[in-house]
Amino acid sequence: MTEEEIIRPENLVYKKPTLLNDTPMHYCPGCSHGVVHKLVAEVIEEMGMENKTVAISPVGCAVFAYNYIDVDWVEAAHGRAPAVASAIKRLWPDRLVFTYQGDGDLACIGTAESIHALNRGEHIAIIFINNAIYGMTGGQMAPTTLLGMKTATTPYGRDPRLNGYPYKIAEMMAHLDGATFITRQSVHTPANVRKCKKAIRKAFENSMAGKGFSLVEVVSTCNSGWKLSPVASNEWLEQNMLPFYPLGDIKDVK
Repeated sequence: MTEEEIIRPENLVYKKPTLLNDTPMHYCPGCSHGVVHKLVAEVIEEMGMENKTVAISPVGCAVFAYNYIDVDWVEAAHGRAPAVASAIKRLWPDRLVFTYQGDGDLACIGTAESIHALNRGEHIAIIFINNAIYGMTGGQMAPTTLLGMKTATTPYGRDPRLNGYPYKIAEMMAHLDGATFITRQSVHTPANVRKCKKAIRKAFENSMAGKGFSLVEVVSTCNSGWKLSPVASNEWLEQNMLPFYPLGDIKDVK
């Protein structure tokens, strides 16, 4: 088979999104971030918003997201991405504005900014990566850490009497009147990858339609923080994370 035959459209199974740069990713092997980055890049490209997207990346494992997805990025202080996104969207309402945040960033350090920006119904989208741990800074307990889960700061497992209970941020945000679309997805199987991409597309479209805020929570793996192999991390996610963080749409205002 010639090279021309291999790359004919009917033979094309997959191609790299044009918005993904050639920068080698710093994420650990098996990390969910790379898959979500690919989906975000594909959706922006398919929507034709390459030159009208502003993304906000705060502190955390995704702090260098601007190295990988070729759109305009703004760096925010830890947890403050929704506040920055609110200002940008109000100044440039024709822009696609979204934040890309982890659970420690959005659900702990930035709780106030998240709640108040979303309660105002800002027309932004949030990609929320929930791997139940502080992955970048040493594997400490996060607000989303499961009961009994061992971390650097809960070596005997999370105890609700000492550490409180895991925080279901998506369910809480769904009660806010400014919410138009709240969903929880994952990328641990091909079928779930497709569902997650569809959810990201819907969140971005709602943002552009001025319907209020959308939040796409992605239940993710952190094989380094969990001390598991990539394959074992996916299995652990399915057996432990998904029963507590069930997948599916939580709020969808038509």
